Amino acid sequence: MAEEPDDPKTPHRDPAARDPSANDIDPATATVEDDDEARLPEAEDAGEAPVEGTLALGRAAIARAVKLAPASAGVYRMLNAAGEVLYVGKAKSVRKRLASYARPTGNAIRIARMIAATASVEIVSTATETEALLLEANLIKQLRPRFNVQLRDDKSFPYILITGDHWAPQILKHRGAQTRPGSYFGPFASAGAVGRTITALQRAFLVRSCTDAFFESRTRPCLLYQIKRCAGPCTREIDFAGYSELVREAKDFLSGRSRAVKELLAREMEQASAALEFERAALYRDRLAALSAVQAQQGINPHTLEEADVFAIHQEGGYSCVEVFFFRTGQNWGNRAYFPRADRSFSPEEVLGSFLAQFYEDKPPPRLVLLSHEIEERGLLAEALTAKAGVKVEVSVPKRGEKRDLVNHALANAREALGRKLADSSSQMKLLQGLATVLGLPRVPRRIEVYDNSHIQGTNAVGAMIVAGAEGFAKNQYRKFNIRSEALTPGDDYAMMREVLERRFKRLLNGAPRAQDSPDEPAEEVEAAADTPQWPDLVVIDGGLGQLNAARATFTALGLSDVSLIAVAKGPDRDAGKETIFIPDRPPLKLEPRDPVLYFIQRLRDEAHRFVIGSHRKLRQKGLREAGLQEIAGIGPSRKRALLHHFGTLKAIERASMADLAKVPGISAESARRIYEFFHARAG
Repeated sequence: MAEEPDDPKTPHRDPAARDPSANDIDPATATVEDDDEARLPEAEDAGEAPVEGTLALGRAAIARAVKLAPASAGVYRMLNAAGEVLYVGKAKSVRKRLASYARPTGNAIRIARMIAATASVEIVSTATETEALLLEANLIKQLRPRFNVQLRDDKSFPYILITGDHWAPQILKHRGAQTRPGSYFGPFASAGAVGRTITALQRAFLVRSCTDAFFESRTRPCLLYQIKRCAGPCTREIDFAGYSELVREAKDFLSGRSRAVKELLAREMEQASAALEFERAALYRDRLAALSAVQAQQGINPHTLEEADVFAIHQEGGYSCVEVFFFRTGQNWGNRAYFPRADRSFSPEEVLGSFLAQFYEDKPPPRLVLLSHEIEERGLLAEALTAKAGVKVEVSVPKRGEKRDLVNHALANAREALGRKLADSSSQMKLLQGLATVLGLPRVPRRIEVYDNSHIQGTNAVGAMIVAGAEGFAKNQYRKFNIRSEALTPGDDYAMMREVLERRFKRLLNGAPRAQDSPDEPAEEVEAAADTPQWPDLVVIDGGLGQLNAARATFTALGLSDVSLIAVAKGPDRDAGKETIFIPDRPPLKLEPRDPVLYFIQRLRDEAHRFVIGSHRKLRQKGLREAGLQEIAGIGPSRKRALLHHFGTLKAIERASMADLAKVPGISAESARRIYEFFHARAG
């Protein structure tokens, strides 16, 4: 959120007050990412002051905007000469705020650099400062201005959904808009936490997890019924009233009434035992054990807190980690660590305040938000969250009691998460430095792109690109390429690689200016302004000399001569540790089997292979859904119906063994073999 720089108590609290002149990274483009894909910032020192003439032009542009600016609340956007948004801020008085930028003295060097780049200012008036805060957060996430702290968290949080549009409700994981009828419980910190909870709830309440289509096709109970994870409503193993009671108990448990549910099950177990119905008593015993397992997995659970989010920040060595815990219905529904990119001069309070301003932009806030540090404009944030939620939201910094214990627990997790991230980052940088030395690269690569393709005898051909850098794999930047060329000979790996590289680098040439080609800024500033460089320093091809030559020819045709390129060929019998590395205009290179750099290259190659195979399988399964099982030789409509009637879904058919397939009426041993081989053929 924007702060007033002319406040003598907080002279450097503006998120714009950051120096984009550092060679490594621009903390003004600070981003926050989820734990799996987070990247730590590079610390920077203050840069040189901007050229006075450029600074004067920026101040003049802002001074012109001051004349038209309202004295009321609003949001302003600073733009450069190319029309790109540099910074989004909010203020109680936009005119006063902009006037502080136009003063000839008093601004820190980092703010001055932003002013120097400003060519125009756009203003949106709002009715209240609260509305301005909400609009500012929305615009920052939408526009990603380089001088703002950005919350780059595109993943929505998962929920548990118990559906309400079927007589036998289903329990499942849900992301996105809550449009389907039913009861939603969450948010959970991760899909893994949801999966573990659903599995335990199935054991405790026997609620089905299968799709409606699978449910309607059943003529006998499935495996989940046999292993006591479903009550079998599909084949009427339980009546409507009995299943409805199970669903009600599951909802009660997820709504925080876990003690009442456990007491009810305990009474039922005792009554069954007293009546010598030991099988029924054992069933209740197992359900009670499953409920205990759910609560054991959740770790620390509050006794006096019904609903809250807990935020704690820890800084070390100029870096920050924000740990978030989610508590709903008195239960711990997981935690997630974020790593904001911010200048080392920013205090924990400033980083946390900027983080919170955007965190709830697309998430429903709870009734209570607990913080480890006092932030400026805490009251304004509470007002904004209250307006968004429609109920009163309290934002507080607890000093004692259970709430303080929860904050301290989050702080300990933040400290540990940052320690692990720093260690991983250090190890990754050593590997990148070793890679640069072994391959003779001009500099340590900041972005590595690895390419691979997959197909089965030319069908469902797909190419893929994975990205790695100083913080490991950047999974949000992975890309897949469905091979489109109709003139391509099926199975021509070289042509597939040429198509993938042409599409990737033509797009870069058309839409992503290279650092040295930027007309507005020095090369080091362009690279610093990006979250990660858009252009790779090293391209790795999964393949041998033929794939390398195909890639070189593509680069030559596109006029690319300064992107480092290698190909990694598998060893004899595809043995790991015997890879050959092909480098243009150099003899093939073989590394010692235990060389850490070779292990690093294997990791890159294996990750690309994993991703491309997964993309290929999804494409093949999509084709199966569209074309049906008739694509398999000898499988017509009758056998297709028999298979679906027996297994329920295509996924179940794909997982079936040949022996299981042969048990289907009308499916001979030969047909079973064809079906099995079709689904398990090795992708190339």
